[in-house]
Amino acid sequence: MRTSLSKCLISLPLMFAAALLGSCGGSDDSSGGPTPGPTPGPTDPTPTGPAANCPDQFINDGVIGNLRSCVLPDRILQNLTLPRRDGTIYSISGRVEIGRDVGGDGRDPGGVPVTLSVEPGVVVFGSGGLDYLVVNRGSRLEAVGTRDAPIVFTSRSNVEGLATDDSQGQWGGIIMLGRAPVSDCLRNVTPGTDNCEQAYEGLRDLIYGGGQATDNSGTLQYVQIRYAGFEIAPDQEINGLTLAGVGSATTLNHIQVHNSSDDAIEWFGGRANARHLVLTGNDDDSLDTDQGYQGFLQFVITVQRAGGGSGDYIVEADSPGNEDSLPRQWTRLANFTFIARSTNPAAAMLIRGGADFTAVNGVVVAPGACLDIAGTGGTTFRAADSALQDQGPPVFRSVAISCGEGNFPRSSQITEASWAQIFDFSASNNRPNFTSTLTSLVVNGSNEAAVPAFDAATLGSFMVTTSYIGAVRNSADDWYKGWTCDSDTADFGSGSSCRTIPR
Repeated sequence: MRTSLSKCLISLPLMFAAALLGSCGGSDDSSGGPTPGPTPGPTDPTPTGPAANCPDQFINDGVIGNLRSCVLPDRILQNLTLPRRDGTIYSISGRVEIGRDVGGDGRDPGGVPVTLSVEPGVVVFGSGGLDYLVVNRGSRLEAVGTRDAPIVFTSRSNVEGLATDDSQGQWGGIIMLGRAPVSDCLRNVTPGTDNCEQAYEGLRDLIYGGGQATDNSGTLQYVQIRYAGFEIAPDQEINGLTLAGVGSATTLNHIQVHNSSDDAIEWFGGRANARHLVLTGNDDDSLDTDQGYQGFLQFVITVQRAGGGSGDYIVEADSPGNEDSLPRQWTRLANFTFIARSTNPAAAMLIRGGADFTAVNGVVVAPGACLDIAGTGGTTFRAADSALQDQGPPVFRSVAISCGEGNFPRSSQITEASWAQIFDFSASNNRPNFTSTLTSLVVNGSNEAAVPAFDAATLGSFMVTTSYIGAVRNSADDWYKGWTCDSDTADFGSGSSCRTIPR
């Protein structure tokens, strides 16, 4: 979600628990330029001819990119599977909805809960900005790929071989609507309950929210979402992946969002946890959380496009204008590597609007400031209050920051004592600059390896304990390779270019 608020430039110190201390040192045009991406590797598949026809329940739309295009129904009202077939690709035309909304309590008499299943290796595309996929409350999307056969949601231009490393906003994206608690209600009811519902921005007939924290909207696993994001109204956009009121029983892991023109992933409330995320080249925020989201995120790689003109915050956590409505937002983030390149925002990360935020075991590299946070007089920094579910000021532990502005300015609205509290260091420390030694863009080097790790498992049962900071421990830790696509923004050595599709 884009913001235009004036922000205080704040660069932060780094605190380690032991020896090392550090300090801070787009366009919506989908045409892009002719900049070439990485040369397709030997694993890029050789094109085959189109299938002769489409499976039952799909409309034959002819041949696109030497593949048989099979169009999904605009409303899926019975369980449906997208099978992997040679020479076949699946098309989203307009708004495709899975099921009918069952309501916040699951009892709406007009509700129809169904499941759309997608087999490993399937490619699904949208032709334009108003082509997008909606999972209604009570229904599920089971897109379960594998490391060797990821599922790809992308644009027609990508299918036709016309997408570049600067292309974006070429189709809508994926919207998942769940029944988990949100803090902002359409009506004057108790937030976080079955009756508290909200409408998706710009699409007022798409409703989310409820009182089911463990609601299940399905599975996204080994999935790529490419070239999505579309502005449906001023300042109201479809993200690469939207999680609105999505519950904790939803499975989200090994997901790449590449070149969205809006946020890579935005959480509107809910309890959806995620791990093993790769967010590359996105033009607004990479991780955007608001409306009372409470969840856990672990193993996250984010890389912005080079040049400084593309991308906003890597993290935007807030609930502006509704700070004390419950549930209160509390994002817990662990084992992350953020490569910020944009010079557009005030900092790589923004925390404001009363949001609670805990970040541990991270590496942040940015050209300017690392963190922008609301001042000591605001709700984001006040003391803990159990009645308001307020956890107190943000918490950063074992987070190594290597940012271009150096030590934070003493004229900042955040005092040195406040930064000492956030990062748990002594205000009398000299806080020497931390120098990143990352290799292969995101792999820990000697300086990162020397930072003692925080036990992330103490934050909650979803988190796992690691002995290292950052998302990638060393060169043998290759969880992000093979199922992702490579680009000029980030070449992971997967051997498959984002400018081509699996066949």
